[in-house]
Amino acid sequence: MRVDAVRAQRVLVGDSFVPATLALRGERIASIESFDHDVDGVVLQVPETAYVVPGVVDTHVHINEPGRTEWEGFVSATEAAALGGATTLVDMPLNSVPPTTTLAGLKAKQEAAAGELMVDVGFWGGAVPGNVADLEPLWDAGVFGFKCFLSPSGVEEFPPLDPAQFLEALTEVARFDGLMIVHAEDAAVLEAAPAPSSRAYADFLLSRPDESERAAIRQVLDGARETGARVHVLHLSSARALDLIADARAEGLRVTVETCPHYLCFAAETIPDAAPQFKCCPPIRDRGNREELWSALRAGVIDTIVSDHSPATAEEKNRGDGDLQQAWGGVSGLQVGFSAVAQEARRRGIPLAQVSRWMSRHTADLVGLGHKGRIEVGADADLAVYDTGVTFRIEATRLAHRNPISAYDGLTYGGRVTRSVVRGNAIDVERPDHDWGRQLRRPGS
Repeated sequence: MRVDAVRAQRVLVGDSFVPATLALRGERIASIESFDHDVDGVVLQVPETAYVVPGVVDTHVHINEPGRTEWEGFVSATEAAALGGATTLVDMPLNSVPPTTTLAGLKAKQEAAAGELMVDVGFWGGAVPGNVADLEPLWDAGVFGFKCFLSPSGVEEFPPLDPAQFLEALTEVARFDGLMIVHAEDAAVLEAAPAPSSRAYADFLLSRPDESERAAIRQVLDGARETGARVHVLHLSSARALDLIADARAEGLRVTVETCPHYLCFAAETIPDAAPQFKCCPPIRDRGNREELWSALRAGVIDTIVSDHSPATAEEKNRGDGDLQQAWGGVSGLQVGFSAVAQEARRRGIPLAQVSRWMSRHTADLVGLGHKGRIEVGADADLAVYDTGVTFRIEATRLAHRNPISAYDGLTYGGRVTRSVVRGNAIDVERPDHDWGRQLRRPGS
């Protein structure tokens, strides 16, 4: 449903929630008016218990189509996004077949996404052994940067870069001032860690030690120092690496960092054994580590919060019958991440406006989408209505994710996203419109 205005008692304008009417023109915010301002046309009236925030810009999502659409797919992923307040996604280059490591791979993604999107979607490229010559053509074709692994990715079509290959790729990305985003776990440290077949979460945690992140992040920062490249550390789990990042920032290196809702909401002490829905790499660590991540967000050492939505089929998640070394690693949280983080932040006295900055404005800025992730005149009319008067009991079987597996299953939050607006279109989840979402290119490409 196209709307001409959105009216609410709490609209995030700048750093504050104010009564306002957002007048829309076409797909953008035309003006920010007083609450009782008269507007011709269709007005979305927001309940008094709700907040209007910019739509979430989730820059770390595995949609897995084409090739592994049974794991997720553009239809289910973008519907889950809209239900969870995410109006823009950037899709990761692996777990699809082919991966987005060549122009042909990018074209396959674009063709698979055509007519299937409820929200806007852009694409990351990938850096793998032997594709240095493909990086600049992918950049010119509109990808937002390049993902690489420093340890095995879990899928054979997306192998990791060894130290020499990483430096070669980083040098090339620096040449055209691209962005390298890195799964930062060190292969040698992981190889040396004990990894017995086990159903115990404590054993799995020992197999992915903090030092694997510290060593890999040290390599990333050394590469940025040598090449001048922009680098981004993906899904930071270990607070033991925060000092390295803070020192790199002080030195002037161009490094940004993200973490994820599951690292901010869960703690190793409470994760049951043989529960693969909680398995992810790097892993969910202990309660003290979790609180240090929150402190680092408040201090600005961590820049963004993203879902790292990494779904799989029940067969893959349950491989090994509870053996956590065999189960597929990844947390499905696209639909619930914003509501989960908002409640955990509220428990810590962190205002919703700050959560929105971490999950909307800062993520949009990371990928150069200055017209998204904010409520400003001229910005895309991408909005989420978050209502603290509505209880959100999460049932995995009722989420829009293709596979009903979620670490959040059974939890209840005091607040949920009840409506999303994508470029002026108020999403009606009872009558899904998968023609509205747009494929995005990097600005300037």
